[in-house]
Amino acid sequence: MTGGVSAGEAAHFRALESLYAVAPVNRLFPSQLTITAPGEAEIRFDVCSDYFHAAGATHGTAYFKMLDDAAFYAANSLVNDRFLLTTAFNLLFTRPLREGPVIAYGRWISGRKRVFVADARLVDADGEEVARGTGTFMRSSFALSSLPGYTPSDG
Repeated sequence: MTGGVSAGEAAHFRALESLYAVAPVNRLFPSQLTITAPGEAEIRFDVCSDYFHAAGATHGTAYFKMLDDAAFYAANSLVNDRFLLTTAFNLLFTRPLREGPVIAYGRWISGRKRVFVADARLVDADGEEVARGTGTFMRSSFALSSLPGYTPSDG
């Protein structure tokens, strides 16, 4: 996306980051969300052997979590009144993921009314893409303002 971000957008982005940080599931998957621009999000995390399956690489659960979250927040960055819900998500695993830092890059593709489409790619410490995914998300009945952690502030 091009152009500057308004104070209201920036407040919304920081509030979404706060919402992400307080989600109980992130105690199991410590990670940090940054919304970098409207329709764009990054999630940084460190893979450890706790996430490994029996063959010594990261279980698909971790791939899905980070890809879904990055795509979801990229889409929800464009919606300032409602929490979105994932309605479908497709994954493509391209490489095994070992221990170390990983970044999920999310990007909104289309939709602005009821259904949003966004994708994400997972990149390892060597800069190699290890997975990608595409999801559809729709507006829920949950007001963002009613959720713990979502508190926009302009300053």
